[in-house]
Amino acid sequence: MDSLTPVPFTKRLIVALVLMTATAAFAAPTGTAQPTSSNASACANRETPPPPVDTSEQPKPGTKAPGPLEVPESPVGGDRLGECGLILPPNAQPLPNITAASWLLADIDSGAVLAAYDPHGRQRPASVIKVLLAMVVAKELRGDIVATATAEDIEQECTCVGLRDGGQYTVRQLLQALLLSSGNDVAHTLARQLGGVPNALRKMNALAKELGALDTRAVTPSGLDGPGTSTSAYDVALIFRGAMKYPEFADAIKLQQTEFPGRNGGTITLNSDNKLLTSYEGALGGKTGFTDDAQHTYVGAAERNGRRLVVTLLRGQQTPTRIVDQAAKLLDYGFAMGPGGVGQLVNGAPQPKQKVTTTQPPNVADTAATGGDGRSERSAPSAFGNVGGPITAVAGLGLLAALFMYFRKKRARARRQAAQSA
Repeated sequence: MDSLTPVPFTKRLIVALVLMTATAAFAAPTGTAQPTSSNASACANRETPPPPVDTSEQPKPGTKAPGPLEVPESPVGGDRLGECGLILPPNAQPLPNITAASWLLADIDSGAVLAAYDPHGRQRPASVIKVLLAMVVAKELRGDIVATATAEDIEQECTCVGLRDGGQYTVRQLLQALLLSSGNDVAHTLARQLGGVPNALRKMNALAKELGALDTRAVTPSGLDGPGTSTSAYDVALIFRGAMKYPEFADAIKLQQTEFPGRNGGTITLNSDNKLLTSYEGALGGKTGFTDDAQHTYVGAAERNGRRLVVTLLRGQQTPTRIVDQAAKLLDYGFAMGPGGVGQLVNGAPQPKQKVTTTQPPNVADTAATGGDGRSERSAPSAFGNVGGPITAVAGLGLLAALFMYFRKKRARARRQAAQSA
């Protein structure tokens, strides 16, 4: 009987190994996170604007285009703003006809987003990015500082105000010319006052990130297209709202016209390119933009009965309705709406979640729930990746086969020894 004592042990070992193998094969985590929203993955412009139609975004020789900006895990401003279709509150009235690919309507003071269409869809800003440049200027430069224009400023791709090489202008005059007539020569001059174009862009993008405009990357101070350019309807509204807190900006954006030093002496009259200033009741100002890739863009605001609204439209068309008239219709729509909304213009970039550490040792229940290393088993990656389960199962079966053959030979040898003894 002594020669047969390994048999019960073998059975117990085999049973244990079978259970371990089955557990590993069927319970091994895959290590692949599931998307939080199937709708988010279907949004065409979730990461980048549509493909360009010209060569303006081709990188310079020897350089690479920057990759897409990271898409936040949760939509800035609320979950509904991650949708890429029409976003309205319950029982909302029918909308007017809008041709813009992305738009947003919000209350400036409360920050409530009243309605939107693909608000975080990434588009090109064109000249509405000058609002971000103007905000940096208003934040960092005194209005009475004198800047001298250079030949490099004048050589910028126009629209241009008509600066004179060696001409001197105050920052206040340049800011007004930037917002009224959208001068690219002026944008370049102001960028130099901020320490040069690369430094100005760094400041613009840092401010956008600080505001929570995480879809935005300025690649030129003027809004001319370039590799990696990006913004969204949500971001443009957020930036405009922030800029309106600076009196220099708010005073300049509402001007219908201003006198500006002429290239040949004397002064010239600059008129605002925002037609709503003269045609819409309560208009507070706005900014238009256009490039072949961006198409028509607009951001503007108006006030009625103590209520201030901002509207943004990106990648719009001028037919059958001009982009500023579409903005007017959306503003009318917003002023007719009651309180409430579908999201929020944030007051700063969302803060990353802090990791919580503890000096207390985990108890047995916590250790079991977290797999012994503080991570949830539901989200912890498998040590073997997606193929860990099958590999574990094959290895376990091979071990079982080897053990079975070992003990079978051992039992046969014991029987032969017993027969010889007899």
